[in-house]
Amino acid sequence: MSTFVLVHGAWHGAWCWERLIPELQERGHRAVAMDLPCDDPAATFEDYADAVVAAIDVEDPIVVGHSLSGNVLPLVAWRAPVRHAVYLCAMIPEPGRSQSDQERAGGMTDPAYLKGLSRADGCTFWSDHDLARTLLYQDCEPEAADAAVARLRPQAYGPPTAVWTVDPLPAVPSTAIVGSDDRILRPDWSRRVAPQRLHAEVRELPGGHSPFLSRPAELADVLHGLG
Repeated sequence: MSTFVLVHGAWHGAWCWERLIPELQERGHRAVAMDLPCDDPAATFEDYADAVVAAIDVEDPIVVGHSLSGNVLPLVAWRAPVRHAVYLCAMIPEPGRSQSDQERAGGMTDPAYLKGLSRADGCTFWSDHDLARTLLYQDCEPEAADAAVARLRPQAYGPPTAVWTVDPLPAVPSTAIVGSDDRILRPDWSRRVAPQRLHAEVRELPGGHSPFLSRPAELADVLHGLG
């Protein structure tokens, strides 16, 4: 049995793992999820990592970070023993640059998602719900996509603008799980960068950016193979 610590990405919360957790339990594992302070404009990625570490109740868990939380996993690994880090459709930090720098350079994300966002009080939020369904949940069942869109939270835009200063990245065994039709994070970028920066094995799932909702059983099978 392994314990999986599940770390949500931007605009999401612990709720997003509700379909994956039962699948992991059926395979004999435990799962822990938490809400990150992503809607707090004063919170940093270091604060996000503190929230993750506070939720860890075993030694050497497998930590899974979705999307934006690829920036959180290395910080968690510096604070607590981690057996394996799983970058799920996730950004990967580059020392000396911010995530925003990487996005402006092109190739990492599809900038179409920016058209669906509005800003207020130091945060971004999805004001175009149809575009959110199209980009985040294109391969989810309609009811699941609608329920997810309704629960999306604001995401502070400060952390992605902070320059990454941890160099080198922690030497933790890592796997990058890539969505072959991801409309937020470009699959080609993930396939190239994950081995370079993390020496990670790359595994691929069909579909988009949110496999925890669209194909939880398939995702659980991949994670079970790591446990």
